[in-house]
Amino acid sequence: MNTFMNFLAIAALFALVLLPALIGLAREHRIDRELRAAEHDRRAEPPETAGAARPVTATRRPYPRVGARV
Repeated sequence: MNTFMNFLAIAALFALVLLPALIGLAREHRIDRELRAAEHDRRAEPPETAGAARPVTATRRPYPRVGARV
């Protein structure tokens, strides 16, 4: 009976040490699957027309004049 209890104690310690690594590995696999799915969806979208004009939008506001109220 003492040998069995020693075996259970070692198995519990082994599981306790490996648990964070296994959780991290599962998380990495989930992230990889999500990234692959996103890449697949991005490639599956129809390409934009080469000759189509894109609307021009301002990316930032122009600097205000000196003394101007904002």
